[in-house]
Amino acid sequence: MNEMITGSEALMRALRDEGVKTIFGYPGGAIMPVYDALYDYTRGEKKAFEHILVRHEQSAVHAAEGFARVNGEVGVCLVTSGPGATNTLTGVADAMMDSTPIVVIAGQVGVSGLGTDAFQEVDLVGVSQPISKWSYQIRRAEDVAWAISRAFYIARSGRPGPVVIDFLKNAQVEKTEWKPNPVDFIRSYVPYPKIDDDCVRKAAELINQAKRPLALVGQGVELGNAHRELLDFLEKADIPAGRTMLGLSALASDHPLNVGMLGMHGNYAPNVKEQECDVLIAIGMRFSDRVTGNTKTYARQAKVIHLDIDKAEIDKNVKTDVAVIGDCKVTLPAITRLLQKGDHREWRESFAAPAQKEWEKVVMPAIHPSEGPLLMGEVVNAVAEATRGEAVLVTDVGQNQMFACRYFKYKHHRSVVSSGGLGTMGFGLPAAIGAVFGAPERTVCMFTGDGGLQMSIQEFGTIMEQQTPVKMVLLNNNYLGNVRQWQDMFFSRRKSFTRMLNPKYGTICSAYGISYRRVADREELGEAINEMLTTDGPFLLECVIREEDNVLPMTPPGMSVDEMLLDIDC
Repeated sequence: MNEMITGSEALMRALRDEGVKTIFGYPGGAIMPVYDALYDYTRGEKKAFEHILVRHEQSAVHAAEGFARVNGEVGVCLVTSGPGATNTLTGVADAMMDSTPIVVIAGQVGVSGLGTDAFQEVDLVGVSQPISKWSYQIRRAEDVAWAISRAFYIARSGRPGPVVIDFLKNAQVEKTEWKPNPVDFIRSYVPYPKIDDDCVRKAAELINQAKRPLALVGQGVELGNAHRELLDFLEKADIPAGRTMLGLSALASDHPLNVGMLGMHGNYAPNVKEQECDVLIAIGMRFSDRVTGNTKTYARQAKVIHLDIDKAEIDKNVKTDVAVIGDCKVTLPAITRLLQKGDHREWRESFAAPAQKEWEKVVMPAIHPSEGPLLMGEVVNAVAEATRGEAVLVTDVGQNQMFACRYFKYKHHRSVVSSGGLGTMGFGLPAAIGAVFGAPERTVCMFTGDGGLQMSIQEFGTIMEQQTPVKMVLLNNNYLGNVRQWQDMFFSRRKSFTRMLNPKYGTICSAYGISYRRVADREELGEAINEMLTTDGPFLLECVIREEDNVLPMTPPGMSVDEMLLDIDC
């Protein structure tokens, strides 16, 4: 007979067997037996995990997301029942929208208390099912090994996503015979569809016949670790490539086939050229409304090839002519083998004119202003130049996000951590903490606005305790800037509750032992950035920004992508 152990001890062993090294969490009553078992696994001979005590459960999930996004491993967080569990739901929904592999393990009342409105009882499986890849309740200690292995298998395989485990208290304390139960097959779950050779052939034929092909590169390339396969495909067929926001680092910023960022605040050239291409190849992206603009007018002239691992994304937003369903690490080389060597020089060179137009009207004024207050674009550009494409970019949500993604530079894969589909304010700070633990060898630069920072500013406590060397850049314009821009453009400049009264961030940083500098003069910016990057440990650089700085270009909602505005006359 095998060794008899508690369900909590079984959880520790199951997590260890999955290769978990880092856990983000917050203890409470219904998860205390697990935390008691965790005590031995964070010290001494049994040490297997590093536990990061966050200051809010939502931050635990965002930190797990940041961890997973930079290293491709499954992020893990551990919380209690009731409000501890419900506090994680925003992060679970965020991970679901952005296909981030995480496992959330929450305590729950004992089986006898289920359905009685016991203290801190919430139907976690019920509320999390619509926003998770899988949600399961462990009622017996003997099910722990199987459930955890299944959770990790589902979270990391196929199209990744969040899994929620509801761990009843009686199952945490009951004894069970320890026996690993690895799961690598689920009858009803097919994470990697069989490739349809006929679809591959049709896709290759369309690409070979194309005169004006354009690739749209999404985060699926990052998730599938298909960076080399993407380069082989693009370079053989000589296809220019635009990138979605979450797919930005799938292709190096300086690659000659990289024509910029797609979407509402993306680059002018790829957005305009989407309306001129004859074949559109979408690779690991879902045709978000922020990319397509008005779908009734989107790329109507083009044949559309869609490569995606998730069949549900095919024809959901944009009608596809050829769908190649499968892991792009497999489907890309399958298509590439059938491609002729392409030469689309004239088509590629046609991107130069709209790119130059954007450079003159938008980029130069944004990153090299001659006078006036600091601008968000110039701060981001200055940090990008100082880090020379080597850093991980983490953003919060809003104008800071758009400016950061537009003007940061990327040399390495998995270098962008941002809340894309859900657009979660407060994401940036905890995600940056997670990114540091996920990629400790890299510099992590986090850009945030004054609104987003105050949504998770309690995580300064986590930074203080862990001495997490996050380089935080606060773009402070005393506004909820993105909402203010829309109010100016679409609501007759009626700024309804978007102006913010800010605290003295230097005083707050002093209380948490975080290095801080405030800069308002352009002449000080370079020196301040150098101080931030060369200071050991965490640093907050507060940049005083022009209050009505606007993100451009912009495709107004409901408009076509080729109707991007290069200036705003409010």
